[in-house]
Amino acid sequence: MRMNSKHQETLNRIFEKPVHAGIPWNDIEALLLALGAEISEGRGSRVHIVLQNVRAVFHRPHPHKETDKGAVISMRRFLITAGAEPC
Repeated sequence: MRMNSKHQETLNRIFEKPVHAGIPWNDIEALLLALGAEISEGRGSRVHIVLQNVRAVFHRPHPHKETDKGAVISMRRFLITAGAEPC
């Protein structure tokens, strides 16, 4: 999968300062897949992600579909470690 403008927009929103909450989790998963990540289901709301041999576990937000600031910060750290920062 290749990154399109929607994926690029999601990536930019993850790296916005101040931290932007409310990014739909489905958009983040689509971005990760476009970057070549492997995503697998864990127990409950856990999601296991591997990108560039970097592993992480996140919790899908519920009951809302949008991420909170803490999850965005964690995703930002994960993407930096995996070498996937915006241009």
